[in-house]
Amino acid sequence: MLFHSSIRKELARSFGATLIVLTTVVMTMTLIRTLGQASRGSFNPSDVVLVMAYTVLAYMPTILTMSLFIGIIGTLSRMYRDSEMVIWFTSGRGLSALLRPLFRFAWPVLLVVTALALLVLPWSNQRIENLKVQYEKRGDIERIEPGQFQESAGGKRVFFVEKDATGKNFGSNVFIATKEDGKETITSARSGRIQNVGSDRFLLLSNGQRLESQTGKTDLKISEFEEYRIKVGVNVLGGNDYVPVNTRPTSALLKDSTPPNLAELSWRIGLILAAINFVVIGIAVSSVNPRVGRSANLVFSLFTFVLYYNLLNLGQNWIASGKFTFSGFLLTLHGGAFVLGALWLAHGHYNWHWRNLSASRNATLRESSS
Repeated sequence: MLFHSSIRKELARSFGATLIVLTTVVMTMTLIRTLGQASRGSFNPSDVVLVMAYTVLAYMPTILTMSLFIGIIGTLSRMYRDSEMVIWFTSGRGLSALLRPLFRFAWPVLLVVTALALLVLPWSNQRIENLKVQYEKRGDIERIEPGQFQESAGGKRVFFVEKDATGKNFGSNVFIATKEDGKETITSARSGRIQNVGSDRFLLLSNGQRLESQTGKTDLKISEFEEYRIKVGVNVLGGNDYVPVNTRPTSALLKDSTPPNLAELSWRIGLILAAINFVVIGIAVSSVNPRVGRSANLVFSLFTFVLYYNLLNLGQNWIASGKFTFSGFLLTLHGGAFVLGALWLAHGHYNWHWRNLSASRNATLRESSS
């Protein structure tokens, strides 16, 4: 049908423009946040672009759903304002007849959202976690940045080097604070350099002072030295086998149905079900009064989108804590949203109104009494 073809073409333009705008906004916000995390030592500064790309890829199911939702509302609202929907209604077709052309356009998007939510989302989260762990596993020497206090891998040492004028193997005005085995030490030196002895790495300090004290005691031992050697570069995180739940494949979540796994699974499946529901909700909420500004309908639709995703995130926490069952949450939230959207759509399709309902009821009573 010509009308179906025209509405899909307009919807494609609206969806594409919205997708470009939302992706650009998310990339900008993600870049700013990733730069902040890199400055705090969470990621390697050279991996900022990679982390940003993986993060945006993890957000793509939500971005695609929101773009589809806004595209449907923008297209249908424009048709209401230009009285094209009046022609559609006078031809004997209602709102429910729009489901077929819209789902015909949306099914490739829904298929991509499914693949992203079930396959790409855990993979991108795993890549981000791997980059973070690799940067955390670097040695103490690699952690030292001139002019910044840096914590060692195990959190037991704090290093500071004022400047590094002759390369990474040498620095001046070195400060090291250590706390381990009930002993606290503060070591300062005018200079320091890296020394390799066999397979071990040492930091050789020159012309410095060392303060040593026992935890909970007031005794303080002060010693001066011309040269002092400290072993550095021990990898204390090598035995960390913890795997975050959001990095686990979907098949692994299905095999091990623990509350945290079911909570993560509810989020991934919820992204798919939410995308389907928003097609129905988009048709239902797109009716607009020409006398009212177009922004009012869009603001209400965005509020609906934010509320839905907040409930999806809240339900994930409830399932993880055992307050809600997996199937109960999916049925309550997504089933309830579908029923609400279908009733809203039926309201517009059949032009339900309390006055019409009361009039038809009165007519039925009069017929029965006569």
